Amino acid sequence: MPATRAHELTVELQRLEEAAASLRQEAKDLQQKLLTATQGYAQAEAALKTEIEKNKIQAGLVPMEGPGVEVIVSDKPAEGPPEMKRYLFTVRDEDILRIVNELWGAGAEAIAINGQRLVSMSEIRVAGTFINVNLNRITPPYVITAIGDPDVLQGTLEMEGGVAETLRKWGINFVVEKKERVEVPAYEGPMAFRYAKPIKEGAEE
Repeated sequence: MPATRAHELTVELQRLEEAAASLRQEAKDLQQKLLTATQGYAQAEAALKTEIEKNKIQAGLVPMEGPGVEVIVSDKPAEGPPEMKRYLFTVRDEDILRIVNELWGAGAEAIAINGQRLVSMSEIRVAGTFINVNLNRITPPYVITAIGDPDVLQGTLEMEGGVAETLRKWGINFVVEKKERVEVPAYEGPMAFRYAKPIKEGAEE
């Protein structure tokens, strides 16, 4: 009888040890899964932050710096009838727009006019004798800073028959300088969408 009892206890002890080993392994597996999930969450969070920062940069919501050019455009005092001075010697919004478009086309990554960052929603419009950028009135001299390849940006503006040559012929003061470092501030204006809205996933067309 004692021998039988001893055998039963041995079997029970072995079973308990096997169960304990199984529980330890299960706990180890769960700990590894938790660690993997935590690392995955951290990686996902880091990727999300990177994507948000990238989108903010593309939207012009963060200040930027880098090599580029500085363009200074200003009216040129001239004698003659007011009508002639207005159209031949005064910088107009369309002149600024042409300069900006040339810079974008030359690969500029960020542009500002008198400290006003240009984004997709920016407006450059004449308002009386002034020019408005992002609904803010700016006055000459107009300082346009652009980040990009300095040689390409300057070369595009100074090319024969280009915007610089044309404006100078019209009597406008036009200076473009290459810079090792220029700063472009963040866009601070409103970003209101009246018609556009995000497409919900799974939404039927």
